[in-house]
Amino acid sequence: MSRVLIASLGIVVLVLAGCSSNRSADRSSRAVAYSPAPQQDRGGLLSRLNPFQNASFRSNPSRAVTSPRPSDRLCGIRGLKGEVIPPITSSVAGCGVAAPVRVREVDGVTLSQGAIMDCETAAALHRWVRRGVKPAVGRSGGGVTGLRVAAHYVCRPRNHRAGARVSEHGRGRAIDISAIQLADGSEMSVLRDWQDSPHARALQQMHRAACGTFGTTLGPGSDGMHEDHFHYDTARHRNGPYCR
Repeated sequence: MSRVLIASLGIVVLVLAGCSSNRSADRSSRAVAYSPAPQQDRGGLLSRLNPFQNASFRSNPSRAVTSPRPSDRLCGIRGLKGEVIPPITSSVAGCGVAAPVRVREVDGVTLSQGAIMDCETAAALHRWVRRGVKPAVGRSGGGVTGLRVAAHYVCRPRNHRAGARVSEHGRGRAIDISAIQLADGSEMSVLRDWQDSPHARALQQMHRAACGTFGTTLGPGSDGMHEDHFHYDTARHRNGPYCR
C-alpha cells in the first residue's frame, strides 16, 4: 500500500512540473512575441523629432555660432593684426559691412581700440602708417607706438546731421585718429599740436601723405567738424581724392 501511494505521488509531482514548465515556456514565448522591435529611423524623421539622439548634431561645428578669428595677416597683409568678424547688418539703409574686420595693430603700431572696417580701408590704413606716419614721426619721442582712435564703424548720418546721407563710418570705410602715441609716453595731439607746436610739422606731413592713400582726408581747417582729429575714408569720388 505504501509503495502504491509513493508511486502515485511521484506521478502527480511529474505532471505538475510539466505544467509549470509549459506555462513558463508559454510566458517566455509570449514575452518574445510582444517584445517591441527596434525603431527604424525612416528618412531621419526620429532624429529630427529628437535631435539629441544624433550625436553628430550636437558636435557639428558648422552649427556653432561663428566667433572672431584672430589673424597676424589680416586681409592677407603682413603686420596687420586683428580678427575677422561676422557680417554687420542694419535696419538703416546704407549701414552695415558685408565682410568686416577688427583691426588692433598696424605694422607694430597699436590702436587704442579695436577698429571695425572693411579690408580695403584696413589696407589703406596700413599703407598710411608705413608711408606717412612712421616717416613723419621718425625717432621723435622714441618713435610711434600707437594711434588714438576717435571713431570707426558707427551707423550715423554724415557729420551727425539729421537727414544727411549715411557717413562712410556707417559703411565700415572710415576711421578717425585724434593723436599719435609715442614710445616715451607722450602724444602728438591733432587738437593741441596742429599749429605752433614742435609736432606741427610731423602732423601736417602725415596728413598730406594720407591724400590719395584714402579717398577722403579731412583735418583741422577743412570744414569746422574735424578740428580735433583726422578723418580718413575710402569713398571714391568722381574727381579723384578729396583732401582738405
